[in-house]
Amino acid sequence: MLRTLLSALTLSLCTTLPAGAPAVDTEGHAWWQHAVFYEIYPRSFQDSTGNGVGDLNGITARLDYLRGLGVDALWLTPCFPSPQVDFGYDVSDYWDIDPLFGTLQDFDRLVAEGRERGLKVILDLVLNHTSDQHPWFKESRSSRTSPRRDWYVWRDGKGPGAPPCNWESLFGGPAWTLDPATGQYYYHYFYRQQPDLNWRNPAVKDEMLDVTRWWYRRGVAGFRLDAVDTVFEDPGLADNPVLPGRNEYGDPNMKNLHNYKLEEEHGLLKDLRRVADETGAVLIGETYTESTPELKAYYGNGRDELQMPTGHMLAMAQTLSAADFRQRIDATLATGFWPVWVLGNHDLARTATRFGDGRHDDAIAKVLAALLLTLPGTPILYYGEELGMVNNDPVRLEDVRDPLARQGWPRAKRRDGARTPMQWDGTAGAGFTKGKPWLPIPPSAATRNVAAESGEPGSVLNFHRQVLALRRGDPALREGDYRPLNPADPNVLSCLRTYRNEAVLVTLNLSPEQRSLSFDLKALGWDPTRAVRLATSGAALPEAGLPLELGPYGVAMVSVPRLR
Repeated sequence: MLRTLLSALTLSLCTTLPAGAPAVDTEGHAWWQHAVFYEIYPRSFQDSTGNGVGDLNGITARLDYLRGLGVDALWLTPCFPSPQVDFGYDVSDYWDIDPLFGTLQDFDRLVAEGRERGLKVILDLVLNHTSDQHPWFKESRSSRTSPRRDWYVWRDGKGPGAPPCNWESLFGGPAWTLDPATGQYYYHYFYRQQPDLNWRNPAVKDEMLDVTRWWYRRGVAGFRLDAVDTVFEDPGLADNPVLPGRNEYGDPNMKNLHNYKLEEEHGLLKDLRRVADETGAVLIGETYTESTPELKAYYGNGRDELQMPTGHMLAMAQTLSAADFRQRIDATLATGFWPVWVLGNHDLARTATRFGDGRHDDAIAKVLAALLLTLPGTPILYYGEELGMVNNDPVRLEDVRDPLARQGWPRAKRRDGARTPMQWDGTAGAGFTKGKPWLPIPPSAATRNVAAESGEPGSVLNFHRQVLALRRGDPALREGDYRPLNPADPNVLSCLRTYRNEAVLVTLNLSPEQRSLSFDLKALGWDPTRAVRLATSGAALPEAGLPLELGPYGVAMVSVPRLR
């Protein structure tokens, strides 16, 4: 609270968002419903200083590229002050910018220049825990009688050398660390350097809600809420059920029954939403699930919890299977609320690596782009996916930067490979840096980069630009109804996006063989004889009408008017 008051003079100089209910268009849609979000890993996007690490000024320098690409909102992974044990997900100060990335003034300039280009900025907010170097935790661990002792989860052990219960850290080992000075254990769902906040303490909630208000007043358009499913744990500390086998860290497999997805999190989401609604901000939840009822619960009544729970149903697909994607799309749409779509992010191997076959990689990247960007709802695109960037996994332990990978090496190579620098051109530093990049740049960057692909009409980048432009300009793709077609086809996903007197037929071949398709659109009220090609990749369309031929991993998007 005190920090909020001390910051008031600074905030008065910043451009603020309008208060009140979120603005809606003539169709009743909020801004985030028509937006395409673009995730940026700041240390990997653009280095402006030559130290090999990306920064805020680097992002600002690339805003014209992002506007030209066709995205609307930038989600920045954490850039708060941090010891960087978990690359910013261990926050030591929620009210500032880490010097590694710049200053608050640099952030203000990014927001202002983004606004001039119609780009909003979303920050990644770590709710579950802080760094063990945060002043709150330092004070909390100073003594058992510290005023902030109850800001974290401290408990006595069951006995000498025995933690309070059997809970395990997601990152390996026990979820409890003994503090010798006070003789108690503190709880950490993640690394021991990331102690969990005690959200059952009202003072913690009040302080964190003030954090969000402060950033909203600074111009932030919303937050991606990290690890929202882990913020509460059973106060009775019941042991979790142990399952057969061991995980990649050698720990027993365990069902996180008492410290994951507890019902209390929905009360917190309601509190966060009430504050977000004061400025029309959006809340994106990191909510991994393959359950429709569980995903639906994050929306609350549709107005009081998350606007955008990610679910990650598409992202959890393991193969290019039309049947699997169809099931995941149906399960997401079955919530009845505004859907959100994710295929890749900073915690997952890149989609070109996960789904590529070594022969049709560009075609596969395009068909995945068409899938992500033509579904009803709001898509989130991970930086570099528009280039078809591939993983560059370390091959030696000494090259590993991700501490999570070091713990599980060599079985768990983890996240370094998906976090390599953005590939802007074919120079030694890929246009990302003039120094030594913090992670190595893959050989594929010589040809798979913005400069090279911009000059190739059929490139993955230009296909993204084309589909994003269609999405922006065509109301059927932006907000039309969704009607799936050919539900039993094991190889091709097809749908009609319909809006008033226009439909867009989207067909995606998810197989390596050519496919011939024909649709009885007249029976549905649409005129195939007046079909107009919008975008294709590896597809052959007749001059007028249908059917169409889809090559391996081919895409066809066709506009069809109503029958007269």
